[in-house]
Amino acid sequence: MQASGLRRRAAVRRDEHLIDRESRSEQRTEPVEALVGPLIALIVVILALLLARALIRVVTVHDYERGLRYRRGRFSGLVDPGTHVTIAPLTEIRVLDGRPSFLIIEGQEVLTADGVPLKVSLAARYVVGDPVAAVTGDQSYGRAMHLELQLGLREVLSAGTIDDILVTRSTIGPAVLERTASKLARIGIELLSVEVRDLMVPGDLKRVFAGVVAARKEGEAGLERVRGETAALRNLANAGRMVEDNPGLLQLRMLQQLSGSSGNTVMLTMPDGQGSTGSTPAPAARARSAQSQRTRPEAGPPAESRGTPPRG
Repeated sequence: MQASGLRRRAAVRRDEHLIDRESRSEQRTEPVEALVGPLIALIVVILALLLARALIRVVTVHDYERGLRYRRGRFSGLVDPGTHVTIAPLTEIRVLDGRPSFLIIEGQEVLTADGVPLKVSLAARYVVGDPVAAVTGDQSYGRAMHLELQLGLREVLSAGTIDDILVTRSTIGPAVLERTASKLARIGIELLSVEVRDLMVPGDLKRVFAGVVAARKEGEAGLERVRGETAALRNLANAGRMVEDNPGLLQLRMLQQLSGSSGNTVMLTMPDGQGSTGSTPAPAARARSAQSQRTRPEAGPPAESRGTPPRG
């Protein structure tokens, strides 16, 4: 009897222990079940936002831009500047920049009419005048414009010789503009200006041109020297004629030179105004010389005319 009672008590204790464990596990799972619902809702919201972001797009068109609207792949018109909402599978807005821009054509090596290779680079300024034609007229209007400018440059350079091109290099850009403007207008591009950025010639031609310029400058310098010498000779000839017509000018010039001297004694022979130099006696000196000759006694006849007796 006692053994059976002990077994019953042990069984009751085991049942109570099991009940306690089940109640404890239920208490632990209740908070987890409470969080499952909000967590699922949050995941659904995140997925909805990601889907909306992928499908709905906000496009802003500025004042300097042009927007093209497409509905189900078909062009429906231009949009005004502002903010626009599009749904990706149904509508699309393509934005083009409407401001003027530059396109640089790097150095293109082209043969001239006389077979000289030249390397020329261009700077072209353009604007998208017709955005619809720019998008629908060509797959890439940028590549088309680059190619047309290259072809126009080759046509212009191959039509002239190296001398003509170097002399008229400022007209290369306008000539390229004239040849390509109409072609680019078909795809909605308005070409504003084309200018030559660089023009490079081979090294040997550079040395030849430098020699030509040096020879030209040397000739100009020699010509200037000859002109200076001619002017100096002309001035001397004019001075000689003036002295010949007015002999007193030479005396005045000598006096000016003496007045500016530093005090050294200078002896000069000066003309007397009658074509004779200072070595000829002055009038007073000639008078004194004549008087002395008159007062001098006359010399006797020579020894042969005195009648000297001959020697025995």
